[in-house]
Amino acid sequence: RQLVLPTAGAIGGVAIPAAIYAALNWQDPVALKGWAVPTATDIAFALGVLAAVGSRVPVALKVFLMTLAILDDLIAIVIIALVYTSGLSVTSLAAGAAVLALMTILKLCGIRTTTPYIMLGAALWVCVLKSGVHATLAGVATAFFISAAPTAEHPESPLKALLDDLHPWVAFFILPMFAFVNAGIALEGLKLSSLLDPVPLGIALGLLLGKPIGVMACVGLAIVTGLARLPQGVTWLHLFGVALLCGVGFTMSLFVGGLAFAEGGAGYARIDRLGVLVGSGLSAVAGFAVLRLAVGRSST
Repeated sequence: RQLVLPTAGAIGGVAIPAAIYAALNWQDPVALKGWAVPTATDIAFALGVLAAVGSRVPVALKVFLMTLAILDDLIAIVIIALVYTSGLSVTSLAAGAAVLALMTILKLCGIRTTTPYIMLGAALWVCVLKSGVHATLAGVATAFFISAAPTAEHPESPLKALLDDLHPWVAFFILPMFAFVNAGIALEGLKLSSLLDPVPLGIALGLLLGKPIGVMACVGLAIVTGLARLPQGVTWLHLFGVALLCGVGFTMSLFVGGLAFAEGGAGYARIDRLGVLVGSGLSAVAGFAVLRLAVGRSST
């Protein structure tokens, strides 16, 4: 039941931005390839803006944003795997299925040690990479097989221990490198008027308007129908601020854009980044301002 609210928000936060982008680029088949660009959320940057609001932010709100952003990016990964792939290899897919079958057997046998899952996960990554499907899907699949349940003998679950081991590498090396590689933005020759082109405009509006509209609409529907309720200490204004932060696509949107226009979309490969920058930047500023207001009201 606790997952209903962020799941609803993630679904709305993907559907509405994609619809806005598609509506503006419907007549251009090449530009339409970028419909998934405004659907992603940069977890690290969104949480960074939330942290900058101050310590009075409700813990439940932080958990809600993190869960929503993770689900949002899981949807983005599935989109990448299903949409931005070409030349599928049946042999590699069959090999990947065999690896998944081995993981399933280990899971059913109650194997909790992470080493065999990591080794099989590496093999799965190679299979998925060779298959033509985007390899990020292998990491998501592997994580589902590692036990997240603690025991009396081991109060820390294998998944939690693995996350703790990986966190320094991810936080201080992998994530900065990901941001560095995907944020190499050349804006020479671009004018502010370039933002009015359908591609960057669709991305910017999808992030700035589509994200909060989609998140708030689906979250509101879930609450009104009784499927979920507001987290403790969280107000509607808090939720609106977080919905705006979901529009901070930055590195994830740049990454998806690079895949979307990798083939046949060279003309859009630069101006799409302008839309990501403007949409993400305005979303961050608006989200910060709304959350500061919400925190101020809740403390009085």
